[in-house]
Amino acid sequence: MKSIIYTDKAPEPIGPYSQAVQTGNMLFISGQIPINPESGELVSGSVSEEAMQVMKNLKALLSTAGLGFQNVVKTTIFLSDMKHFAEVNEVYGSFFTSDFPARETVAVLGLPKHVNVEISLIAVKA
Repeated sequence: MKSIIYTDKAPEPIGPYSQAVQTGNMLFISGQIPINPESGELVSGSVSEEAMQVMKNLKALLSTAGLGFQNVVKTTIFLSDMKHFAEVNEVYGSFFTSDFPARETVAVLGLPKHVNVEISLIAVKA
């Protein structure tokens, strides 16, 4: 059985997918890009600002499901260019304090709406 997780505190999906899906004790959050859910606009500026908005969007979805970053077991970071790695990693790391999740970071040819960073994650309810 699965439950669709939705919040207006994260961006509306821009395609035929859910913001997040919970099945059993697992939560799968779709890739988040730096869209401000209040305005619906892309956050522009530095890669750090983009990464911060992405992490805020992920936090809102985790919170809606009654979870936090301590429940995250796996993340995937997509970058428009690996030159952004250190900047995104600094912001990303500020949301985790210990028991870090498994992760991969990949550079891709293009991301939705030409953003520089997208992050998806999997979390487990203890």
